Amino acid sequence: MKKLIVASVGVVAALALSSCSGTGGDAGPSTELNVYAWADEIPQTVFDAFTEETGIAVNVDNFDSNETMISKLAAGNSGYDIVEPSQYAVQQLVGQELLEPLDKSKIEGIDNLAPKFADPSYDPGLQYSVPWVWGTTGLLYNAACTGGEEITSWTSLFDPKWKGKINMLDNMLAAYIAGLQVNGYGADSTDEAEIAKATESLIEQKPLLSGYNSTNYGELVASGDVCISEAWGGTSTAKIVEQNPDVHYVLPEEGGSLWVDGLSIAKGAPHQDAAYEFINFLLRPEIAAMATNDGGLASANAAAQEHVTDQGLLSNAAVYASDEQVANADFIVDPGKAMRFYQDGWTRVKAS
Repeated sequence: MKKLIVASVGVVAALALSSCSGTGGDAGPSTELNVYAWADEIPQTVFDAFTEETGIAVNVDNFDSNETMISKLAAGNSGYDIVEPSQYAVQQLVGQELLEPLDKSKIEGIDNLAPKFADPSYDPGLQYSVPWVWGTTGLLYNAACTGGEEITSWTSLFDPKWKGKINMLDNMLAAYIAGLQVNGYGADSTDEAEIAKATESLIEQKPLLSGYNSTNYGELVASGDVCISEAWGGTSTAKIVEQNPDVHYVLPEEGGSLWVDGLSIAKGAPHQDAAYEFINFLLRPEIAAMATNDGGLASANAAAQEHVTDQGLLSNAAVYASDEQVANADFIVDPGKAMRFYQDGWTRVKAS
């Protein structure tokens, strides 16, 4: 699933993509590139720098969910060259034959990627995607509220002593990350019995909760109205951590989870040469660092970190979790046919 949040829609392009020509390759040097991406995840400064260097005009449309993006590509003749799917969406797009296999002989700088992203489970060998930015799902807690107790495990979300002071993300697969891992299972499980066990744990947990909340839980933790919350890492959580010395974000010792948004080439992309030029441009460490400097997101490019201007972001776990924690985290992948087990279980949790 997506990073488990929904970005806002912002249409940047004015170009009518129907005017694009070509059937999957460039007849000559490209003068334009059509990109379909999450809003603000590739900063405008990146597009501007690419155009200034190459002379290639970039036309950008934004989508609000992976499902919207997949539907657009599945409809055919989208005219897009570069798309930015999340990890589970890469699997779905590959299954529907909507992405071009990457020609690694045309890609430079892929060795700059951090080890966790060099050979991910959702796209072994990076055959269809190049990771761009990433984030995590973990724990946010207020040490003043917990009496100075350090929170390091999902088990705290299931501990009766915090009754009424616990918040869970109001998102099915997010909740199951905790429900599965607290039982010793992977957050990417597709096993019916494991998902059933996680369902029972979430049902037993429910009386302990202040609620399911995916919107202002950070503010609730900062104020002490909630002591502990399941949380998404990212810019908003990072700001709360930075502003309140009592608030901390950690990946639990059971692992937590990772989301990744990457660069892929759409099937039949009309400007493939420009697409590879763009991928190579974004793999440069100084350009990849712009994802953090201008976008506030963690770059999948390890070599980019020395170019991050605000070194405080590198030590803020809500943006850059430690290498040790990242190595222990699970990618959330497409559960395929097992999705019905999650959906049936979630119906039971919400009804309990």
